Amino acid sequence: MAGTRNARRGNAAHRLYSVVVFVVLASLDNVAIGLVPPLYGPISGALDVPQRLLGLVTAVSFLVSAVAAVAWAYVGDRTNRKPLLMVGTLIWAAGTGGSALAQDYPTFLAAQLVAAIGLGAVGSVGFSVVTDLISPRRRGLVMSFWGLSQGVGTLAGTLTGGLLGSTDWRRPFLALTVVGLAATAAYLFTYDIRRGQSEPELAGAIDAGHEYDYRITRADLPRILARRTNRWLILQGLTAQAAFGSLVWLPVLFSERAEDQGYSPATAVMVGSVFATLFQLGGVLSIVGGLAGDALQRRTPRGRALVAALGILAAVPFYLVLFLVPVRIVVPDGASGAAVVRAVLASVVTEPTVGLSLLTAVVALALTSANSPNWFALIADVNPPEHRGTVYSLGNLVNGVGRAAGNGLVGVAFHGLRAAFPPPLNYAVGLAVFQLFFIPTGVMYWLASRTSPGDIDSVHELLHARADRL
Repeated sequence: MAGTRNARRGNAAHRLYSVVVFVVLASLDNVAIGLVPPLYGPISGALDVPQRLLGLVTAVSFLVSAVAAVAWAYVGDRTNRKPLLMVGTLIWAAGTGGSALAQDYPTFLAAQLVAAIGLGAVGSVGFSVVTDLISPRRRGLVMSFWGLSQGVGTLAGTLTGGLLGSTDWRRPFLALTVVGLAATAAYLFTYDIRRGQSEPELAGAIDAGHEYDYRITRADLPRILARRTNRWLILQGLTAQAAFGSLVWLPVLFSERAEDQGYSPATAVMVGSVFATLFQLGGVLSIVGGLAGDALQRRTPRGRALVAALGILAAVPFYLVLFLVPVRIVVPDGASGAAVVRAVLASVVTEPTVGLSLLTAVVALALTSANSPNWFALIADVNPPEHRGTVYSLGNLVNGVGRAAGNGLVGVAFHGLRAAFPPPLNYAVGLAVFQLFFIPTGVMYWLASRTSPGDIDSVHELLHARADRL
């Protein structure tokens, strides 16, 4: 009997491999997103367009990816998810390769949009798969790795773009294309995860060989939106991502600061990427946010939402300090990427302004990183298995709108602030103002903490009834 159960669920090594593949793929789509902003300067020069048009590419890509994710997720909630993930990965790899070959702005834009369509599959369908692997008690922890992988992916994209692309902006895109093709091959060896297999209410029926055959239909969409916690989880992304979306300009802020202090453009690009990467390391502490959410959720069904609300609201003052405190940059001008990295790391200890900025950045990112694992886990907690990919994608669509707005409007704000605050101060003030969007986000999480207990209970009752039918 135990052998049969293991065969159906996959052995421990195969399950671990499958989780790792999905987590790594979740990071790669963010590598693709983080690749472009550090290269706004070199790409704008090569394609002979203003940097704000490249900011527009990033903003539109966010939107296209989010819209595509809804379609990918809906199909994934109805059919076999593994082929969808493979096709989506091939599409974004093709778009990334096309970006490297683009000789003009329209071609670059078109290639980025193709990549965005493929990226929509990775997050939405992959999320649905991973929630079927993880029991409710550990969702916060595992989803913290899922969220962390996305943050690490953004950091890797920022660092790869700045270092590998400082002399040739096309190289990072070509390298990522190869990685995307390798990732597609890795999918072939993951096992087909059964829908609903992690739910305690369904475990007995699934282990006995019954198939959880409930699938989403169009009639379910009003029911999804009628669930009050879903509404708050979806809407909070509009303001949260307006703040997060503005942060893609972080490399530009530090690059502008470097140029203002007399460094050459090539060195400034590397400085911006290294500083932005270093300052986002607080995102690693999302694991703490996930663990805290799991622990408090076992004490009260409001736990996950309360952890997210507290983290978001407490981070705002630290962001203001991060952007408004001046930073003195000390690196060898014209040196290699490795030399610039070493100089920046040394300045954390030798230059007080860098050390203070790093400390506030780590605290700010650590607090806001409590958002993602608890958001992911709450979506799984308050929805049955066949709805999760679609709810995630609807939230991701609103996230995309918020992120595109934050990414695009902050560029307009920088331009508008230029008269009163000369560069690079206009970038610092603009970014500080956009972090105030976290305040309504925290309020919506508090409201979700009030509705989630009832919604969680209703899902448990539904799954118990379905297990009896199975």
